[in-house]
Amino acid sequence: MELNLLKTLKGIDSIAIDTSPFIYYIEEHKDYIKAIDPLFKLIGQGQIIAYTSVVTLIEVLTRPIEENDNELVATYENLLTSSENLILVDIDRQMGIESARLRAKYNIRTPDAIQLAAGLVNGAKVFITNDANLKKVKELKVIVLGDFIK
Repeated sequence: MELNLLKTLKGIDSIAIDTSPFIYYIEEHKDYIKAIDPLFKLIGQGQIIAYTSVVTLIEVLTRPIEENDNELVATYENLLTSSENLILVDIDRQMGIESARLRAKYNIRTPDAIQLAAGLVNGAKVFITNDANLKKVKELKVIVLGDFIK
């Protein structure tokens, strides 16, 4: 499983990541951890620069905050705000315009458009998600993690 994902990323040095891969990684999801762990190792080693938008922070923190799981909140915050090769992208004017363009062109949800725009405006070549609906986006190569799980 993980070999296929890494092979797919061969030669890629800049990616964007949707929310779900972060959840699979931090919470060690039994079906996805083998596929996603090597990716985060490459990011940690500086072999890949990864971008995600502040939408990821909102989405990953909601449940732990509801459940008063301060340890999980801190783990997510640390990963998303203190990782050298993982860039948390704020929503600015350029991101807003690019997100609107993507929404209009592909009829996708606002959070998805923002996540994709975070990669596009920063020059990412690949977007890693588990949302097969986003494969219709052609500005980046969309990789769906479910395709690597048997």
